[in-house]
Amino acid sequence: MNRIALKRVICLSATLVVLSADAAEPEVWSQFRGPTAMGATSQTGLPLQWSADENVLWKTDLPGNGTSSPIVFGDQIYVTAYTGYLVPGQDRGSLEDLRRHLLALDRATGKLKWDRPVAAKLPEEENIRDHGFAASTPVADASGVYVFFGKTGVLAFDHDGNERWRADVGAGTHGWGSGSSLLLHNGLLIVNASVESESLIALDPRDGSRRWEVDHIREAWNTPVVIQSDSGREELIISRHGDVMAFAPMTGDSLWTCKTDITWYMVPTAVAADGVVYVLGGRSGVAGLAVRAGGSGDVTDSHRLWTSTSGTNVPSPIVHDGHLYWVSHDGGIAYCADVQTGELVYEERLERFGQSYASSLLAEGRIYYFDRSGRCAVVAAKPEFELLATSSLRDGSRFDASPIVDQGRLLVRSGNALYCLAKSDGS
Repeated sequence: MNRIALKRVICLSATLVVLSADAAEPEVWSQFRGPTAMGATSQTGLPLQWSADENVLWKTDLPGNGTSSPIVFGDQIYVTAYTGYLVPGQDRGSLEDLRRHLLALDRATGKLKWDRPVAAKLPEEENIRDHGFAASTPVADASGVYVFFGKTGVLAFDHDGNERWRADVGAGTHGWGSGSSLLLHNGLLIVNASVESESLIALDPRDGSRRWEVDHIREAWNTPVVIQSDSGREELIISRHGDVMAFAPMTGDSLWTCKTDITWYMVPTAVAADGVVYVLGGRSGVAGLAVRAGGSGDVTDSHRLWTSTSGTNVPSPIVHDGHLYWVSHDGGIAYCADVQTGELVYEERLERFGQSYASSLLAEGRIYYFDRSGRCAVVAAKPEFELLATSSLRDGSRFDASPIVDQGRLLVRSGNALYCLAKSDGS
C-alpha cells in the first residue's frame, strides 16, 4: 500500500476537510474495494445516515455517466465517465462521438480539476446493455493513474492528466460491456481482459509492455485479487465460468483450479480470510463456495470446503469474524453465512430495497449496502441481523458504483454525480 504524506485540517463549522502534504495518511483507497481489496476499512467517524440536505459535504455533477467507483490518491479523486453514445436520459447519439473520460476532482472540495476524454476505438458495441462504457474502476500509484477502457485499451496518465502510454489488450466487445477493474501488485498492472481477448494480462506500469498473459479466461467480470495461503504464498485469484483459478502473481504460472458448479458468468470479486477464498456468483443452483488456498492442480476434491445455493450475481461480499455477508443482486435480501460450513445464519429482507450492483462496505462494525436507486441499508456486522439505519440519495440516475472511504468520509457515485458524505457536526 502506498503512503501519501498529508496534513488534515478540519473546519468544524463547515466540516470541510482540507488535505496537504505534511502528515502520514494511514489508508488510501486507490483501487477497487480499498487497500486490502476486501471492501473493509479501519477508518472511523463515517456517517450512519444522510439525505439530500443532511450530512452531504458536497455534491459534484459529472460531465458524463458511468458506473465505475471513485478512487483517491494525493489531493485528487479519480473517476471515469462516458459521453456521446447511449447515455441514459439523452438521445442515442452516435458511436463516432463516444468518448470515455478520466476525471480528476479536488479531494477537499469535489471541484473538477481536469477532464481527459479518450475517443473510442471503433467499431464498438452498438447496443451495450445497462452498464454503459465506463464501468471499470481506475487504480493509482505515485507515478499516476491507470484506466481500463475495454477494446480502446489500458491507458496511463500522470497526476496532471498527461497521457503516458496506452496498451491494447484485445478487440472483443460484449453486450454487458467491460466491468473488471485494474489491480496493481508489486510492480505489475493486472488486467482481466476476459471480454477483449479471454485473457488475464500483466503489464509493466512504467511503459505498458506485456510481462505475462494467461488465456481461456471466459465469462469473467470480476476483479482479480491477491491473497495469501496458509504457507504465506501469494496467489492471484480470478473466477471464470465454471472455475476459481489461482496464479503466481509475478509470473502468471498456474497454481490451482477449483470447480465451482456455478453455471453462470462470474461477476462478484472474491474475498479471503485465514487462507480460505470465498466466491459468490450465479442466479440459480450452486451460487457460492469456499476453497482453501495453497493447493496444486485441480483441488476440487481436496480443497473445496463447501458449496451453497445462496449467493448473488453482482455485488461482492464481506468476510468478517468468521462470517460471510452479502446482499442479493435482485430482491433486497441480506445474508449472513458461517464461513466454516456455508450454512446461512440469517436471511433477512431489506424493506424498500431494490436491485443492487454495488459491492458492500465494512466500517466500524457495520456493513453498508446500496441499491441501484440510491437507497442505503446499514446493518450490524454480527451474526444476528440488526438494521441500524436507512438513507436515500436519488438524483434520477443509477447508483451502481461501490462506495469508498476517504478520511472519515464516504464517497458515493451515482451515474451522474459524486457525493461526499460526512458527519455535519465535524466529529
